[in-house]
Amino acid sequence: MAKGKFPGMGGGNMNNMMKQMQKMQKQMEDMQAELEVKEVETSSGGGAVKVTANGKKEILNISIDESVVDKEDIEMLQDLILVAVNDALNKAEEMMTNEMKKITGGLNIPNLY
Repeated sequence: MAKGKFPGMGGGNMNNMMKQMQKMQKQMEDMQAELEVKEVETSSGGGAVKVTANGKKEILNISIDESVVDKEDIEMLQDLILVAVNDALNKAEEMMTNEMKKITGGLNIPNLY
């Protein structure tokens, strides 16, 4: 076997693979930039608390219906906020994962963000 060569892999095959990897990397970078500005919205308490997040997993907005603001039951409001925030972050992660699968063909490549 020639030094530095893999059996069955000519130089052309290796060059092709490198070009494909570079193309995939560019597609992933483009997709990530697009998803960073996309938003997901979720709610809890039947819409009483709404949370919007982006693809960078940043919370952009929290909206609270005044009907659930009760000085006597702050814990319920806190719970509604926690549920909605966690759901929004999970949906943002799911959005990123689903879009990544479209590019990688299902290969399990770790998130770079």
